[in-house]
Amino acid sequence: MLIKQISVFIENRKGRLASLTKALGQNGIDLIALSIADTTNFGIMRCIVEDSDKALKIIKDAGFTAKTTEVLAVEVPDRPGGLAEVLGVLDSKDIDIEYLYSFVRSKTENALILFRVEEIQKTIEILTEKGIRILTSKEVYSI
Repeated sequence: MLIKQISVFIENRKGRLASLTKALGQNGIDLIALSIADTTNFGIMRCIVEDSDKALKIIKDAGFTAKTTEVLAVEVPDRPGGLAEVLGVLDSKDIDIEYLYSFVRSKTENALILFRVEEIQKTIEILTEKGIRILTSKEVYSI
């Protein structure tokens, strides 16, 4: 149920993001999900790819600083208030969400949201108890 996510530190300079994505593309790495948060001087690109070990090596060889973390891919009803319901479940159990972002590809009528939380196992138990589906890495990579 845990998905490996790569976080890449990128200087906020012209061409750096293009250079990073070119290196990945030239080596056959498909970006399955992607989020970028930036400030004036730098940004953090978070991404999901099928072969995170290979991608991490490519990224580091291209001169970027990167690391992997684990996130959850959660099915959320794709309707107004759907995300609020899932967030309400987590809030009621005092689960802090570090960040989240949506996953564009989907084979179902539900939205997929990637969650980064501190207490991953507790979050899995809470969501599963409430009947909220968490996808496996194999399911995510096949979308």
